[in-house]
Amino acid sequence: MNIKLTVFFDDPFWVGVFERTDEGMLETSRVVFGSEPKDYEVYSFVLQNYSRLCFSCPVKVDGSEERKINPKRIQRLAYRETQETGVGTKAQLAMKLEHEARKLENKKHSKERKEETERIKFEKKQSKKKEKQKGH
Repeated sequence: MNIKLTVFFDDPFWVGVFERTDEGMLETSRVVFGSEPKDYEVYSFVLQNYSRLCFSCPVKVDGSEERKINPKRIQRLAYRETQETGVGTKAQLAMKLEHEARKLENKKHSKERKEETERIKFEKKQSKKKEKQKGH
């Protein structure tokens, strides 16, 4: 399992995106920090809240096999990643898919609620109609 946290400024808040890769499947979770978090605040957040994070549905990624990397190369990569801003496209794709799934679910629930209220309205109208006929 490989876990990565990217913290960046997404106007007006600081946001953290967790990327969890396991067996070629990528899951993401987005956390809003508010004001700029210090390193120790991020560390304590991870320790206290990681188990409660809600990750997106797994997305298949074409990951190359993990191999031993030279420590100097790791240093250079870490430096480059700290200079970059934003989230990787794979994480964006995973968050987008999760957003679309939630949107479809909300649409389904709102349609059901609307149909239910329409049915109740119709039944009230019918019962009112019958009451009028009884009095006739």
